[in-house]
Amino acid sequence: QVQLVESGGGSVQAGGSLRLSCAGSETYLTINDRGWYRQAPGKQRELVAAVTVGGTTNYADSVKGRFTISRDNVKNTVFLQMDSLKPEDTAVYYCNFRRDAPPRYDYWGQGTQVTVSS
Repeated sequence: QVQLVESGGGSVQAGGSLRLSCAGSETYLTINDRGWYRQAPGKQRELVAAVTVGGTTNYADSVKGRFTISRDNVKNTVFLQMDSLKPEDTAVYYCNFRRDAPPRYDYWGQGTQVTVSS
């Protein structure tokens, strides 16, 4: 079964850094758009960062200048480098691999907790 395995979450003090990783278990999960979403308690899931097949990136205004998304197609991996973390970044972070052209798919990671203390 297809699985996106996330790692890198944890607890950090404000101003610190974390690097999240997400790897697809199947070799065909290469040509796709990839993104990171997060969901804080009592809030809806929101897009944090995304990178398209063509390499175009997009970031939520709240993380611009602090977070960087990157991808490695050979390893079917997407990363999220998070610097200058703030308490408001605390949330469960989910990775996503999505393909709109056939074969279509939309897969999600299991989520990893990021907690930023003040």
